[in-house]
Amino acid sequence: MAATTPRVSAVIFDLDGTLLDTERATRDVLNEFLAAYGKVPDKEKEERRLGQMYRESTTGIIADYGLPLTVEEYAVAIYPLYLKRWQKAKPLPGVERLVKHLHRNGVPLALASNSVRRNVDHKLLKLKDWKDCFSVILGGDQVPRGKPSPDIFLEAAKGLGVNPSSCLVIEDSLVGVQGARASGAKVVAVPSLQSQRQHYSIADSILYSLLDFHPELWGLPPFEDRIQGALPIEQLFLNAQIGHAISKSLHMVIAGDCTYEYVPDQISGIFFGWAKPEAGGVSRSVISIGWDFSLRTVERVMENISQALAITDEDQAIARDALDLPVFSEHAKL
Repeated sequence: MAATTPRVSAVIFDLDGTLLDTERATRDVLNEFLAAYGKVPDKEKEERRLGQMYRESTTGIIADYGLPLTVEEYAVAIYPLYLKRWQKAKPLPGVERLVKHLHRNGVPLALASNSVRRNVDHKLLKLKDWKDCFSVILGGDQVPRGKPSPDIFLEAAKGLGVNPSSCLVIEDSLVGVQGARASGAKVVAVPSLQSQRQHYSIADSILYSLLDFHPELWGLPPFEDRIQGALPIEQLFLNAQIGHAISKSLHMVIAGDCTYEYVPDQISGIFFGWAKPEAGGVSRSVISIGWDFSLRTVERVMENISQALAITDEDQAIARDALDLPVFSEHAKL
């Protein structure tokens, strides 16, 4: 990021894939729906649909798979499947921390989603009490045109009483980033699809997750919740196999199936906590979680290799000291 980044006075968040992990929760809905018609989703087409307005997305699905349905019939048939899966969607890492921090410090917040307002309201139930941190909430059906048009961001800024150029928009989809840029706002991209990161260059900043967001870079109040260099976060649960030794204190770690189900794709960095080997007992653990972009297919990695994040002596020292503190050590019994 440029050192001359101007101060922002308000923040506008997207919902799906930015605040809530709805894409992950609903990943198999289309598979299940199309199977009844003997069809299989096309991965590339579905990735291009990410962030589209509902009617645009629905019209494309009906045409691409030759479904004998109108838009209205499709909506009625698939809606119960989505409604059921939305109940399983969880806030993404770093989201609640950031939203509550900004609200507590008096920063005006808005939510701007391409989903229709009825669906937005259903999803917001997962945000519990902190959904009230948003003074403006907009669905795609409440503006003339959805993203990538700037309409929803312009309307959100108007509702907050600020100039769009004073806003920071946080988005996961490319159409959202395009719409935010067109509105004149600054943009932080947190891509849902890591394989598409190269397409987000128009954003002012690209992050893996909101755990990597530093408010002070935007003239916003800084976080003050790190403890001896370590950041307490909601626990991540994973399983893995211990591979060959890299050094006396480091081993390769190979992620298990549970990891891919419970650790969001946006997670990347150095994490520490407690491990329980099959042999029994509980030991301290420091793990590098990242992505390997060296291959044609982007691969999730939990290994200390050159393409992932290297675990340094400093990382190990921070983890070792932090795990003696009650706020971290109490999790050993979990």
